[in-house]
Amino acid sequence: MLSARSLFQEIIDNDDSYRLFCSIAASGEAQGGWENARIAALLPESMRDLAPKVTRHGADEDKHGRIFTALLKKRGLEPVPVPPETDYTMLLEQRGIGLAHEKLRRDRPLTEEDILVYLSHSRVTEQRAADQMDMLVKFFGDHPEVGKAIRQICEDEENHLAYCHEELLGLAYAGHGRAIQRTLRQCALAEIGVYRDVSLAVMDHMGRILKWPAAKRTALSLGIRGMYAYERAGGWRRMVDLRMPERRNALGGPAEPAPAY
Repeated sequence: MLSARSLFQEIIDNDDSYRLFCSIAASGEAQGGWENARIAALLPESMRDLAPKVTRHGADEDKHGRIFTALLKKRGLEPVPVPPETDYTMLLEQRGIGLAHEKLRRDRPLTEEDILVYLSHSRVTEQRAADQMDMLVKFFGDHPEVGKAIRQICEDEENHLAYCHEELLGLAYAGHGRAIQRTLRQCALAEIGVYRDVSLAVMDHMGRILKWPAAKRTALSLGIRGMYAYERAGGWRRMVDLRMPERRNALGGPAEPAPAY
């Protein structure tokens, strides 16, 4: 039976596919850590109160990268280069979503508009991350090898999502509501296309590694494209709504250290 549970089980049972999966995840998380660290350093004076939260966000992302690398080392594996077509972060930047790395490499303070873009971009991508981790916890939260890591990352992603909701609502109340909704919509519509393309690329690589038959690859491709069609037709709206979260000040403290895996 073709299901998310069975697919992920195949991936983690094979060293080569597991290594690619963890390498892609570790690279994306490390990139997010760098981005948040740079944003924290470049916050405009009027928004310096966000610095501890942005720093915490980046520290969490760095921690997730270390967790995925540790999962590889636990099995005696080394990371592999990430194929460009599977690099979610890079592809989003190429679509003009989020803050360009060129801007973050400068030592010039960001603007309030830049921070609105950063938070909107994070709102959309953290929704995707939270959805994926919820699914993995549902199926593999008790797995002896990856369960502990998945549960820890899922908890952090929920905090990140709550943080984005709360901060964007604060900016909306301050008069930036229309700009926020416009930016969220732009980010979401671009993200669903990038997610489709990355999903197709990842499944193509996994299919070759695991020697999936043509019929299975076709079924997976149709499923991914069908999900994109649903999101394009209106499913993207879940990624742009704003509501006050139950977890208030979710990134108000220091990052929790990563346990040993």
